[in-house]
Amino acid sequence: MGVRKFNPVTPGSRFKVGNDFSEITASRPEKSLVLPNKRSGGRNSDGKMTSRYIGGGHKKQYRLIDFKRNKDGITASVKTIEYDPNRTARIALLVYADGEKRYILAPQGLKVGQSVVSGKGVSPDIGNALPLAEIPLGSVIHNIEMQPGKGASICRSAGSGAQLSARDGKYAIVKMPSGETRMILTTCKAVIGAVSNAEHSLVVHGKAGRNRWLGRRPRTRGVAMNPVDHPMGGGEGRASGGHPRSRKGLPAKGYKTRAPKKSSSKYIIERRKK
Repeated sequence: MGVRKFNPVTPGSRFKVGNDFSEITASRPEKSLVLPNKRSGGRNSDGKMTSRYIGGGHKKQYRLIDFKRNKDGITASVKTIEYDPNRTARIALLVYADGEKRYILAPQGLKVGQSVVSGKGVSPDIGNALPLAEIPLGSVIHNIEMQPGKGASICRSAGSGAQLSARDGKYAIVKMPSGETRMILTTCKAVIGAVSNAEHSLVVHGKAGRNRWLGRRPRTRGVAMNPVDHPMGGGEGRASGGHPRSRKGLPAKGYKTRAPKKSSSKYIIERRKK
């Protein structure tokens, strides 16, 4: 698992840095775990554009990922490690002892042929899912639930991992990748280890066309627009645009956008670093 640099044989490959895909063991997904993935092009149900700079891109199929890890007490073996076009992390195909197949987010260090299991009383090994109440303090975890049984919503992107720092009554204290420290119920599940493909942040596309393959259209800077189109538009010559803000006028740097009365705020012990 790593990155590779390319020889500058074309302008697009001069600065290109890509994945080496050395950990990938299968080129085609499991048919029973694949769904069609229709593109919106940034349009809503009326056909009107509601999100700009979205369109085109390579056709994708959605892989069904098991974020709940609710098949407790049944051992599964890792059959393949695969690429998923819908996320930055790699995915692993599990085959359970009863024959069922499921995809999970592949943790760093998970290998084909390895066994994983979920539920209470299992050992805290890489890839195993267990309640926060049973995970040793100081462990690096990912795929963390915020509500028991709802499915994981924290630490799912490439290379991310949180740290279980303490337990206080029915709550576990977890330090997030952002630096935020928050309380989560100890009955919520998490998976041991960090998410795979940590080198994702080192990838350099090398050319604009590769962004178009991902379905991202060119983004126009606010300062390049007219005053009617953006608060930072207009002015004589190359005006800096004044205070950085969004198209709707919301300040961009340092302005808190979190809802002040959000119900989960009471579980945050320390906010993320600025």
